Parts: sequence; C-alpha cells; structure tokens
Amino acid sequence: MRELERPVPGAKGPGFQIGGGAESSYWKVVRCIGDAEVPMMPAALFEMPEPSSPAGGQYGIWAYLAVFVLVLLSSAGVPVIGTLAVGGSAVLASQDHVALAGVLIAAVLGGEAGGIVGYQIGLRWGRRLMEHPGWREEQRRKLLSRGEQLYATWGRLAVFVTTAMISGTAKMQFSQFVVWNLVTTTAFVLAVGPASYGAGKIVRGHHDPVSVAMLVFGLVVAAVLAWIAVRHRRRSKPIPAPTRS
Repeated sequence: MRELERPVPGAKGPGFQIGGGAESSYWKVVRCIGDAEVPMMPAALFEMPEPSSPAGGQYGIWAYLAVFVLVLLSSAGVPVIGTLAVGGSAVLASQDHVALAGVLIAAVLGGEAGGIVGYQIGLRWGRRLMEHPGWREEQRRKLLSRGEQLYATWGRLAVFVTTAMISGTAKMQFSQFVVWNLVTTTAFVLAVGPASYGAGKIVRGHHDPVSVAMLVFGLVVAAVLAWIAVRHRRRSKPIPAPTRS
C-alpha cells in the first residue's frame, strides 16, 4: 500500500493539532497498517467439501435387496441362507459398508413376505409334498406329524418352532399367522443382526459400550428363542404309559 502523504504542518485536519503541526498517533497507526503485509488466507477455507458417502454405504440399495430376497427364500423353506444373509450383512454394517438399520428392516420385510409364500405353499400343496413317495419320505411324514402335533398342543406359539409351510399345512388361521410370523421374524432378526454387528465391532478393536451392548442384546434374544424351542420340544413329547409291574 502506497504511503499516505503528510499534509502541510499547521493545517486543520485529522491527525494534526491546530497550529502545532505535530503528527498525532492516529496517522502513525494508519502508516503502520499500510506498510504491513496482509497474510494470505488458506486456500482450504474456500474449497467446497466433497459430498460424503450416502447413508446406505458403498454397496447401496442392492445390498438391502439381496438381504430381502435371501431371507424371503429362507422363510419360504430354503434353510440356513437367511441366517447367513442377516449375520453377514450385520458384520458388513460393523465395517460401515452398509447401514445396520437398513439390514434389519430388509430382513424383517423379507421374512414376513417369505413366510406368507411358505404358508400359501403349505396350505395348497403341503400335505401332497410332505407325503409324496420318494426321497426322505419317512422324514417328511414325521416332520408333518410333529408339526401338526405342535399346533394342536400350542396353537399360535408353534410358529416359533415350525416352518411357514407346516403352518399352512396345519391350516393355521391366516390372519393369526401373519401376526405371529412377523413377531417370530422380528425376534430372529434382532437376535442374529445385533449379535453379529457387535461381534464384528469387537473383533476390529471397538470395545465401546454400544458394541458390547449390541452383542449382549442379540445373545439374550437368541437365548430366549432357544429356551422357547426347547420348552416346546419337551412338552410336545408324548408321555409314555405306565408299565404294570
């Protein structure tokens, strides 16, 4: 900045005393400011931040669609894959690849839809399929007989320990099945999902209270479901007739 010119001593104006010609401190400060170098502002302050990754993670909606389809197939009658889908997706959520809430919602919806499909299959063709001669006929007949016995003994609660196709074959009321299948599916998802998420976090070194609580919560729900299954199995066994001595 060009240095300011000093006015003629004795003139009236800012920075001078009348008649004295002495320069006041005001103009000294102004000249110091003019001679100083203005620091450059960091360029990073003016850069626009890059948009963060979407809440769905790097796999996007396809991950949730895959969970929905796999759990649907599992609830309709294909074993194991539902547990693997929910557990594996929850582990991916612990690594921030997908959102845990999205995984749980997709799994519950898939389980409900798959249960309805399995129920309709059992209602229309279940007995014919279970009693059809051929591969593992004896096991299929025993499974059907045991399922019908459970429904006769425990009614709606049998949904926790039987497949959706058995529910349809046993002709459980559809409105009741929809409600209880949703309860069962939600309990299953809340057991596998949080437990897998918490385990994934802890394995990666995150021992925060939330991760530990998720693991414990999932294990508790799984223990309750296991207790229900064992209780049903024990009470559904026929009581042997007393032998005469």
